[in-house]
Parts: sequence; structure tokens; C-alpha cells
Amino acid sequence: MQIKISTVFVDDQEKALAFYTEKLGFRKMADIPMGPTYRWLTVVSPEGAHGVELALEALGFAPAKAFQKALYDANMPCTAFITDDVEAEAQKLRERGVVVRGEPVDMGPIKAVMFEDGCGNLIHLVQPLIKPE
Repeated sequence: MQIKISTVFVDDQEKALAFYTEKLGFRKMADIPMGPTYRWLTVVSPEGAHGVELALEALGFAPAKAFQKALYDANMPCTAFITDDVEAEAQKLRERGVVVRGEPVDMGPIKAVMFEDGCGNLIHLVQPLIKPE
């Protein structure tokens, strides 16, 4: 068994595609129309594990909208992305116009900071400080 797809709910798929590709440097993987107002849209990270996709799922389900808003209002990230250098990555995001919330903070085995995706989500950017053996 393996993880193939993880989902982030977004308020606008076109805006999300632009953010995740232009600001984060991800690459569009799938873009399949699924009716008049919905599409199956995924991106991949050029630095990520081969075959793992992030689905940019349209908020067409009222409970999903409520959940996304509750997470955002509680200052909780919907997911986390890993980096080898959180300081440099946060700076690069700022230079690309991404709203990064504060400075990276040491949190025991990680250093992390959150950023906004502009589509209703907070993303945790994490640098593991303990290297696997």
C-alpha cells in the first residue's frame, strides 16, 4: 500500500493552479474535466517522491468549506511541505509574493513556518532537524 494522492481543498481551482505552479514551482500533472463546473486537478513537486500528487480539490461540498474555514480561523495548517532549508525557502516564497506568517521557529525536532496559499489554506513549511539514520 502507498500514498499516491493527498488533497487540499481550494476556493478556486484556476487560482490554486497558478499559485502552486508559479509560486511554489510545482508542475501540473492531471487536469481532467469532470462535468461543467468541476475538474480533477493535480500537481506534483519536482523535488518530491515520484508518483505522489497533490489534488487541488474544488470546494463544492458545504462541510468541506466549513472545515477549511475552521482550520484557517484557528491558525491551523491543512497540510505540511518538507524542505531542507526553511529559512531560504521562506525567503524565496516572500520574494515571489507569498504571504509567509512570521519567521521560522524551532519546535524541537523541526523548524517551521506557515504560509498562505491564497485559496483559503495555511501550509506548514517544515525542516526536519533530526536526520534519519
